[in-house]
Amino acid sequence: MINWFRRVGAKLRGAHWHPETLVCSRHGHVLPAARVAHLRPQDAGVGVDLPDGRRLARCLRCDSWRAVLIPEEPRSEHLPPLDQIKLPRRGEPLREVIVLRIIALDRVIHVIIFGLLFAVGLLFRLNIGALHDQALAILSAVKASGAAQGSQGVIVSELTKLADVHSGTLTFLMLSAGAYFVLELVEAIGLWHEKRWAEYLTAVATSGLLPLEIIELLRKVTPIRVGALIINLAIVIWLLYRKRLFGIAGGARSLRHEAEDPAVLLAPPAPAYEGAATSG
Repeated sequence: MINWFRRVGAKLRGAHWHPETLVCSRHGHVLPAARVAHLRPQDAGVGVDLPDGRRLARCLRCDSWRAVLIPEEPRSEHLPPLDQIKLPRRGEPLREVIVLRIIALDRVIHVIIFGLLFAVGLLFRLNIGALHDQALAILSAVKASGAAQGSQGVIVSELTKLADVHSGTLTFLMLSAGAYFVLELVEAIGLWHEKRWAEYLTAVATSGLLPLEIIELLRKVTPIRVGALIINLAIVIWLLYRKRLFGIAGGARSLRHEAEDPAVLLAPPAPAYEGAATSG
């Protein structure tokens, strides 16, 4: 019997790592057999009490079998019928939500960046007069000393740029950063909660930035720009194809995953003599 549990677990999990393993490691296993007083023969696909007093319980998410204690204060006497047991999200639906939340975390990083840019822009905008005066004073002192070569030449160049910045430019940059901050925040919240409108918003907004990223990349190739382009391109392609946006590959109707039948998935093992008769 124990060997059967191990074979089933290995077969269902496969030889490779699965997202179910990650989720269970973070949120714990789903073990309904660990919360009832008694297990019956028809519950053998969910849990079993061994002759030596131990209990094995099957995780309904990752299909691993865990040794658990029989509860002193069980939630119920028995498990409900198999067809009434609610399965946790697993398989392809679980993979999709993990990818969506990874994209949402990517948006959170953007939120932090644009929030910092907005704060810096606001700080400069409020102090633009004093900054201009200081930049001009330092620039005049450097030029008067006649030492505007080498590294000091770079300083002069940057000070000149700062002195030439106008309040209107800072206001535009600040408002742009603020707008992207709000946009990315809305995307992150919507994607985390698996909202369909957030998938469309993210696909459209990210697609609109791709031409600008390509232009910047053509001007100067840097690892950050290449990485950002690859990530955003991958996000757009995944959202368009995997989430069937804009009617692609059948649209939203083709997104419905065939639900697993708990009565079939959690059915107890066939008696040993049936397997022997079949092999003979």
